[in-house]
Amino acid sequence: MSINGLNPRAATFLAQARVAHLATTDRGGQPHVVPITFVLFEGRLYSALDAKPKRVAAQRLRRVRNIQQNPRVAVVVDRYSEDWTRLGYVLLLGTARLVEERAETERPLAALRAKYAPYAEGPLALEDAALVVVEPQRVIVWGSLDDA
Repeated sequence: MSINGLNPRAATFLAQARVAHLATTDRGGQPHVVPITFVLFEGRLYSALDAKPKRVAAQRLRRVRNIQQNPRVAVVVDRYSEDWTRLGYVLLLGTARLVEERAETERPLAALRAKYAPYAEGPLALEDAALVVVEPQRVIVWGSLDDA
């Protein structure tokens, strides 16, 4: 599946990026933005609810509750530079859902392990992690996405 508006430069930019920011809102429209690790896999963006310390169980995180109330989300991956000719971002607008079924999580979890060394082994290994999956419906690309 290809994402409408995701050109090869934007796809490479996303593949190389280490962090994104996920924006959700609750039923009343209160925004919530958190940094996430992610992987773009088969036209969707996946982020694990991993074992990093949290105040509540992963399925009770505010982002998860918000997605259950209002699945419309935005994800931005950006690059800042003091050389403002190098500023750029990719903004994905779409819907999100929580995925816990092993059949649907297995391959995206493998892609996350390949991208992020801490997920490959140790306390952050993603053995039975749930995933937030974002189905992008619109992509906005701005600025310079090329490497220096």
